[in-house]
Amino acid sequence: MPANYLHGVETIEVEKGSRSIKTVKTSVIGLIGTAPVQDVDAADITINQPVLITNEKDAQKYFGEQKEGYTIPQALDAVFDQGAGVVVAINVFDPNVHKNASNQPDPTKVLSSDVIGTVNASGNRTGMQSLKDCYSLFGFFSKILIAPVFCTQNAVATELNVLAGQTRAISLVDAPIGTKVADAISGRGAGGAINFNYSSDRMILCYPHLKVYDLETETERLEPYSQRLAGVIAAKDMEKGYWWSPSNTEIKGIIGAERQLTAMINDPDSEVNLLNEAGITTIFNSFGTGFRSWGNRSSAWPTVTHPRNFINIRRTADVLHESVEYSMLQFIDYPIDNGLIDAICESVNAFIRTLIGRGALIDGKCSYNPAKNLPEEIALGHLLFDVEFMPPTPAERITFESFINIELLRNLGQ
Repeated sequence: MPANYLHGVETIEVEKGSRSIKTVKTSVIGLIGTAPVQDVDAADITINQPVLITNEKDAQKYFGEQKEGYTIPQALDAVFDQGAGVVVAINVFDPNVHKNASNQPDPTKVLSSDVIGTVNASGNRTGMQSLKDCYSLFGFFSKILIAPVFCTQNAVATELNVLAGQTRAISLVDAPIGTKVADAISGRGAGGAINFNYSSDRMILCYPHLKVYDLETETERLEPYSQRLAGVIAAKDMEKGYWWSPSNTEIKGIIGAERQLTAMINDPDSEVNLLNEAGITTIFNSFGTGFRSWGNRSSAWPTVTHPRNFINIRRTADVLHESVEYSMLQFIDYPIDNGLIDAICESVNAFIRTLIGRGALIDGKCSYNPAKNLPEEIALGHLLFDVEFMPPTPAERITFESFINIELLRNLGQ
């Protein structure tokens, strides 16, 4: 503030112009499950606490080796096979609580309520609710949520979807082992017998289970598709960008699928196409293709035909919205004047231009419409800005129109 009187020279620094906007993290996986923590060092045991895991060494340190009946070690192995490297894992298994008749630790005693979690008497969050603490702990939220095995229960699938909405994430949900193709499709209806009756642009339905080779037993075993797909999505984010669809991407570390599905890119009646048509993400495996993720759409399809039913568009919108919101902290409580309005618009537009340059957006802009900002609202300290944008949709369907043109015969002899 300038002095009331000065016989001399002074300089007043005025902050004007745009501010940079930082992109939020997208490839962090939130994993809820069980781990044999009774096998790790006592100092490393965690129960209902988010633990940041970036490599296989830390995975084993905090959650032990793969062991029958426990979900976290197996899921971490599946994720890391895809080349992704950041997981926030929460173990809900307590070896002092979840015991069998012989007083031995028993992961089958873990209930849906343990996985879903709550706020306990001490005021601490448990289960998947602990993921809400991620931003205060690590500075970011998990954006890909999985609860392998447990997500086949409707109660857990429902709460995963709720949490995804609260944290702008996506949730991956598996059909139960043994589900037939017809049952997976009929599960989308009101009379379905499995956990697939959802219409949410934040839920991806995964079918079928996958086959992997178990080194301990030297046999094949089935594991949930969701944990491999989570790794595929995270790895695709890191390699290409969150605006790329995870579909048509190789799934690493598997030797087969629970069911051999018919798969041809030019056959609308193939099983993989029928599953995609019903809003189910599946596996494509044809001659020489290997095993590939197959499906661009969330469970919102086919009820919702808006572009946000595409997985990559939902996620790109989330990145734009959340990145812009977080960046506005530096403008909160500034005096409202034309300089503030211009600075906000230019900050957002600079960010949008960056996303256009990366290929994340086709076009977009932020603008201030005086007609929407009534004097009464401005007097209350409220500003409203319009943000419009369009991410690229995936090339899901390519059509060729073919013509037999006899006029081309005129080229003979020339």
